[in-house]
Amino acid sequence: MTGPQSNIVHVIGAGLAGSEAAWQVAKSGLPVMLHEMRPTRMTEAHRTDGLAELVCSNSFRSDDAANNAVGLLHAEMRRLGSLIMRAADANQVPAGGALAVDRDGFSAAVTSALNDHPLIEIARGEVSGLPPADWSNVIVATGPLTSAPLADAIRELTDENALAFFDAIAPIVHRESIDMSVAWFQSRYDKVGPGGNGADYINCPMTKEQYDGFVAALIAGEKTEFKEWETNTPYFDGCLPIEVMAERGPETLRHGPMKPVGLTNPHDPTTKAYAIVQLRQDNKLGTLYNIVGFQTKLKYGEQQRIFRTIPGLEKAEFARLGGLHRNTFLNSPKLLDGQLRLRAQPRLRFAGQMTGCEGYVESASVGLIAGLYAAADARGETLASPPGTTALGSLLGHITSGHLETVEPGTRSFQPMNVNFGLFPPLATVPTKKPDGTRLRGNEKTVAKKQAMSALALADLDRWIADHLRIAAAA
Repeated sequence: MTGPQSNIVHVIGAGLAGSEAAWQVAKSGLPVMLHEMRPTRMTEAHRTDGLAELVCSNSFRSDDAANNAVGLLHAEMRRLGSLIMRAADANQVPAGGALAVDRDGFSAAVTSALNDHPLIEIARGEVSGLPPADWSNVIVATGPLTSAPLADAIRELTDENALAFFDAIAPIVHRESIDMSVAWFQSRYDKVGPGGNGADYINCPMTKEQYDGFVAALIAGEKTEFKEWETNTPYFDGCLPIEVMAERGPETLRHGPMKPVGLTNPHDPTTKAYAIVQLRQDNKLGTLYNIVGFQTKLKYGEQQRIFRTIPGLEKAEFARLGGLHRNTFLNSPKLLDGQLRLRAQPRLRFAGQMTGCEGYVESASVGLIAGLYAAADARGETLASPPGTTALGSLLGHITSGHLETVEPGTRSFQPMNVNFGLFPPLATVPTKKPDGTRLRGNEKTVAKKQAMSALALADLDRWIADHLRIAAAA
């Protein structure tokens, strides 16, 4: 390896985020030491020693940059010279409108590119604790399968007690898809909580017949089975799946997250609801709402079918469906600054799933920007963050500053998220007409809005690249 020792950037973890981070640093002309514990120490999910091994699906999801937020993220990463996208494109397999890859060919391409780069040295072996003090510029990208010694060290450093647990997450709905002719805004007993105004929840009422049918559907619904390596990790306290609560008795939910007390339906004020589902604002923009207490291990198709039986959510569009899995991630809005550095120890920067993003592409994209931030730091510079109008910028906003703290005390409410248009700031001007001048109708409005957001994102990203990056955009 060439270059001054003081400029070396250490990247811990050679999954998608770590591999991308190392590539971006090296492309910036700086030396990288990429640490990967496999095969010295394997995980329960990996089967090879290849870098960027895909341990679950082989799909990078939609590649439609004009109409889909993850497809837009693909396009942005290609413009930024992403190694992960280059390897994915070179190893694509047929998958309709999605980008799916031959997983072995993909990993081999990433491994070869990193092995062959003259500024990258790959160190095989576990970093079993906090990095040595003389590592002044470190990216931690060890993902949801972070080894116990490193996770324990991070937990001690951050004073956070939620680093390795069964992460039970509730579905998140696009606000504009909720039927407010049925639902209404109100806090229980009109209580004004921290930052609230007494009307902080969207409420969806149920009759006894609707409630009984809903509980039965929860119990009968098809559930996701735990992977073998997940079975020994307990549920996170206070986050029992809703179907587990339902199994404890038909009235359990009505005395828990679906209790109807302290609320009056303005659409029908003389009728008392038998049960009420509440949704709480999930981002500062007010475009996303999570279904309170609805963490679940129902399969995705079952979630959509069952949750759309809730009055007011018949046409709900989900930004994220619920899930339950072992995870390792930080309470990033509290612990990380806008450049992904740990506030308690800024020499440590985090990337990938550890920061609170979900998905292969999202993880790699956060690795990409972490690499660019670290390279700028090594040069004694500060890189401006990408615009919030871009897919990458909106995802970073969610991770570092876009989250609302829960209005109730107790468990933290920050949860991992896939990129989606609900994370983007609203358009200043929403399209109303087609190119021929005729008015947009129905679903055409949604399509035109997404396309306008995508076009703005790519234009703003190109401007940011021209203004702030030394590297040339990839063709």
